[in-house]
This record gives sequence, structure tokens and C-alpha cells, in this order.
Amino acid sequence: MNKKLFLFDLDGTLSDSSEGITKAVSYALEAFGIKVADRKELCCFIGPPLPESFQKFYGFSEEEAARATEIYRSYYNVTGKFENTPYPGIRELLVHMKEHGIPAMVATSKPIVTATEILDHFGFLPYFAKIEGSVPEEGRYKKTEVLSWLLSRIDLPKEQIVMIGDHPDDINGARENGIDCIGVLYGFGKNDQIEAAGPAWTVKTVEELEKLILSA
Repeated sequence: MNKKLFLFDLDGTLSDSSEGITKAVSYALEAFGIKVADRKELCCFIGPPLPESFQKFYGFSEEEAARATEIYRSYYNVTGKFENTPYPGIRELLVHMKEHGIPAMVATSKPIVTATEILDHFGFLPYFAKIEGSVPEEGRYKKTEVLSWLLSRIDLPKEQIVMIGDHPDDINGARENGIDCIGVLYGFGKNDQIEAAGPAWTVKTVEELEKLILSA
């Protein structure tokens, strides 16, 4: 692989955040009179920026999507962010990376403050050199924008850096910024969409991911 720095997505890569996110989306939709019988239908909201998802999946206007996002956060920022569990084997992977001196960072579309609180809750902060996320007020909320900002502050050749994520946005964002991506198939992204996006590698389990990273 010849990689020296690994950038991890958060939702669907490090942790299963489906409970908190889908509850928060359901809470926001109910404010607009929309009831969803099965919260699994809302897993499509995991990963991409929220305003875009409200517009794409429910036809909200830009103003409605902004309001729905505010309502979402009123639930998620208090309760939902902790309705979240690391995938089995992730903690061990991070420990082994640290033992081998392999640096890691987080690149997520989540706001930096929220991502940091979640990682702190898991006890994961010591394993990451930097946490980078969205800052909407600075025009930075898509994965490609987060990666662009982060990579501009890393003093390493891009060919030595790799993104790890479970969504086509991770793969496309990495490509747009000139780095490779490992697509994980155990997260929320649909496997055919991940493979169609063309990651440099795919892994089906956390164990496979660890073997690939430690072989770098």
C-alpha cells in the first residue's frame, strides 16, 4: 500500500450511529407532519450533509431543509449523538495502529464539535492526531471540502495518504482531492454503489481493514 496516514470517516466506518441519527431525522420529519413507520428507511441520511438529504429524499425547499436540520440537531446534539456504538474490532484496530506508530485522523461531514464529543465519549481521542469536520459558516460541509481543507494542512505527499469510508461521497471526495480510498462494506453505504465509485480497495469487515492497514 505504501501509505503513511489514514483518514477515517466516522458514521458507518468507526461507529454504528444509525439509532441516534434515524431518531433525530424522524423527530425532524414529524415537525413537518411526516411520519415514518420504519426508521431503517432513514439510514440514507447517514453520511451526506443533512440539508442536501432533506431536499433529496423529501423534496424540501432550501429553507425547509435548513429548518429541519435545526430541529434534527435539537434532538441529536442532546441525546442522539450518544445513541451510537463503535463497530466490534474498531477499538482494537486503533490500539494496534498506535502500537505500530501508524498515524490516523478523522475526516467527517459532521460538525467538528459533535464529532469530537462522540470520539471522546468512546475514549477514541488519543488515537487520532486531528479531527476535521464540517464548518458550514465557512462554506465547508461536504466531504470533498472537508478533505481539501485537511489535506492543505498536512505535510505529506498525497500518494501516502488514504481515506477510509463507507459512502460514495468518501470515495469521490478522496478522488477529487487526489488521494486513494478504502471502501468499507460493513457500514451504511450500499455495496454496489461503493464498488461502482471505484475505491482503490474494499474490505468487508473491520478485521480485513486492520490487515490491510497493518500491511501498509
